[in-house]
Amino acid sequence: MTGGSLLLRTLSLGSLQQQPQNGGLQPQNPYIFRKPSKTSLNGSREKERFFSFTFRYLSRRKVGMLILAVFALLAFLTGFFTVNKEDDSASPFDVRYMNKSYIAPLVLSGNDNTNSKINRVLVCDESTGWGPILDASAVGGSSSNATILTDNPCKDFAFPPPPPGDVRRIGPRPCPVCYVPVEQAIARKPKFPSPSPVLRHLTYFSEENPLKIKPNGGSDFGGYPSLKQRNDSFNIKESMTVHCGFVKGCKPGYQTGFDIDLDDLRMLEQSHEVIVASAIFGNYDVIQQPRNIGETARKIVPFFMFVDEETETYMKNSSLLGSDKQVGLWRIIVVRNVPYSDPRRNGKVPKLLLHRLFPNTRYSIWIDGKLQLVRDPYQILERFLWRHNATYAISKHYTRFDVFEEAEANKAGGKYDNVSIDNQIEFYRKEGLTPYTTAKLPITSDVPEGCVIVREHIPITNLFSCLWFNEVDRFTSRDQLSFSTVRDKVVAQVNWSINMFLDCERRNFVIQAYHRDLLEQRAQLARARAAIARDRPRPRPRPPPAVVHEKYLPKKSPARRGKDKRPGSRRRRRVIPRNRENSFI
Repeated sequence: MTGGSLLLRTLSLGSLQQQPQNGGLQPQNPYIFRKPSKTSLNGSREKERFFSFTFRYLSRRKVGMLILAVFALLAFLTGFFTVNKEDDSASPFDVRYMNKSYIAPLVLSGNDNTNSKINRVLVCDESTGWGPILDASAVGGSSSNATILTDNPCKDFAFPPPPPGDVRRIGPRPCPVCYVPVEQAIARKPKFPSPSPVLRHLTYFSEENPLKIKPNGGSDFGGYPSLKQRNDSFNIKESMTVHCGFVKGCKPGYQTGFDIDLDDLRMLEQSHEVIVASAIFGNYDVIQQPRNIGETARKIVPFFMFVDEETETYMKNSSLLGSDKQVGLWRIIVVRNVPYSDPRRNGKVPKLLLHRLFPNTRYSIWIDGKLQLVRDPYQILERFLWRHNATYAISKHYTRFDVFEEAEANKAGGKYDNVSIDNQIEFYRKEGLTPYTTAKLPITSDVPEGCVIVREHIPITNLFSCLWFNEVDRFTSRDQLSFSTVRDKVVAQVNWSINMFLDCERRNFVIQAYHRDLLEQRAQLARARAAIARDRPRPRPRPPPAVVHEKYLPKKSPARRGKDKRPGSRRRRRVIPRNRENSFI
């Protein structure tokens, strides 16, 4: 047998033989050639016959249409059973972030015999359909769902030591705050909504003819909840129905008081991840333009400014507001049929009830109309919410921590009627309100500086906002007086807390301006001073002294020196001896 035939037979058997060549071993061709077997040939022929027969059969028109009809029927049945399965498995408490609502009519008669009106009460569902995302506890099983980044530039940040006592300034002022870059702040945004302890489903009362029953407080806009309804609203359960403004309808801003144009309502109901909101009523403040806003926030974060018709008229007359309803970054939302005669009380509606005006918004930042935002919204959310796993953040008062002291300061400053303030504080005192002490730690204050509120819209924060508004509607509009009462009652029921940060930190991202009346008073005072200075007669300039030639000046005799100096005119004092009697002896 030759070497070539041996090599071919070896390759056909699939072995990798090596042959000596030039004194060494060289690898052979790695590709192995196998002789096809009869079995494989027969199988391939049978497959070809089967496919050819199948294609000839399917080429007929009737058979093809029948197969297409069968596939369509199967697809329809699959989709039908899938939808039914999803509807059956979803309970009303597990889809609180779905945009679903229902209205359950209840008919109640008034207790006042003099009023024959029938008050038809409806229940309006909470609409939080900013995304079909379930509770984070059901998804991840953890209360912390923020994106964890190892590189945190603020992990070693600490407040600098205070200045010495003789250099320390008196009064509120900003302090250093460490913010992460905007890109990192956006990356730290939680993927899922924060869990809402206990409360899962929140609905609101709607009444066609709210009946005022004494001695209950309230208004037509907020309803007149009885004391029993008020107390029951603090008993937190899985499903609750409470008063929360807009009681004359289930669509806030539409024929409920605090009415908004339909085009603007559609904009408010859109899905927003983050919004910034403010308000100016009674032409009380000067609109302030935000600064240092990043490109991402400029593109996707809307800024809404609520104004009444009086403020709208002033803005149009001053050529500040055009047909596009845009003033800088602010989108102007005009409110008609305001519910209260007090502009400051009207401002509490968007401040505390943003979750009702923006049903599909996840996060909101509220700032009073006198404030100027000077920090990116994502940095604020990361610093005061996401970094602390918090869902509600508000700054505390810079100098007062006690509600009783705050009430006295409001009376001294003429902020509200003194009798109404005393009645409210006495009511809270009977309920158990006590002065603030260190026994309340870790709660650090009972008095907020409520001009900035940062929060996530989940059922527990929405409930807190509703209950806080109800207290403001029932008693005085000074929301600092009712904050701690509502907070303590809610915290006593559920495992939830509020991030009360320092007031100097708040002053780091907002600049506080003066109200319009004070600015106008200062401007008038400055103009009056300028007019007085302009009309005051100027003193006549003194003429320069006359020039006198030297020849007309009187000549002075030269001073004498030495012996030539003449004795002066002073008489020498006569010395009298002490003993005058001895002088005559």
